[in-house]
Amino acid sequence: MPANLPPQYFEAEKRYRTAKDPEEKIEALQAMLAIMPKHKGTDKLHAGLRRKIAQLSQEAEKKYATARRTGFYVGKEGAGQVILVGPTNVGKSQILAAVTEASPEIAAYPFTTKTLTPGMMKFKDIQIQLVDTPPLGHRNVRVLLSNTLRRADLIAIVINLGVEPASQMENTLHNLSEARVEPVTDNRVELAQGSYQKDMLIIGNKNDLENSNSNWRRLSSQYGALFPMVSISAREGTGLEELRRVTYNALNIVRVYTKTPGSKAELADPVILKKGSSVKDAAEAIHKDFRDKLKYAVVWGSGKYAGQRVSKAHILQDGDIVEFHV
Repeated sequence: MPANLPPQYFEAEKRYRTAKDPEEKIEALQAMLAIMPKHKGTDKLHAGLRRKIAQLSQEAEKKYATARRTGFYVGKEGAGQVILVGPTNVGKSQILAAVTEASPEIAAYPFTTKTLTPGMMKFKDIQIQLVDTPPLGHRNVRVLLSNTLRRADLIAIVINLGVEPASQMENTLHNLSEARVEPVTDNRVELAQGSYQKDMLIIGNKNDLENSNSNWRRLSSQYGALFPMVSISAREGTGLEELRRVTYNALNIVRVYTKTPGSKAELADPVILKKGSSVKDAAEAIHKDFRDKLKYAVVWGSGKYAGQRVSKAHILQDGDIVEFHV
């Protein structure tokens, strides 16, 4: 029996052949499996793709094992993972120490940070993971960090407002591009093969220094339309609440609280969802079987009135309380 493969299958196959990393190859193979029609004529092809995915998964795991040994792997925790990047001595470690319980090494000399250092930043009733990194200027650092950057939920570019900001931004964006990570922008740009787009924000640090105000205005005029931005002084402790708020907004997530019929809402442990998620997505985040059994939900918050019955397709907003009915 012929396979009768659609054109989208061959597009995914082309991505697989040109991919360089195991993760990229696995992604293409999984797309091929999803597109492939299921009948007797595709049984052998299906099994072959499964074998390739298994082999590439082992290869990818070896890469992660190397990253763990060298201190360049941090598992995700909390509502989102934010990677701090930037040139040396911009104050990434000081930011981490100012808003989390982490104790990174902080010094006036360059290249203090040699591995990844995570910490948890509290925002309202959730925790956001920040990860301090070594400067991206060294090729070995970019290679070791590439997977972490691609897996991150958000990349925060830290700029020293005490010195000319444009070259810091240009160098950081160039180094990210060398690691095959590009910013998500409204402009339609063709990505190089194997590159990933990531949401980014700019943290202008050291706004207590001379010339920081003029440098912030210059930075804002050049990049304010492209990235969310916030000005702080980690050393003086100014702007840190705004940093928390801007970071949360840049993650494009919402907090949704659950409620069982006849009980009070669970307000201590929200379900974290991407903006634009539906009632069905919230049910799936709790358990796949729960999603399948769900009939409807009652919502307090984004409904037309409190306690409105809504369908599974209803889009949830930050702070909604949802009561699921199966």
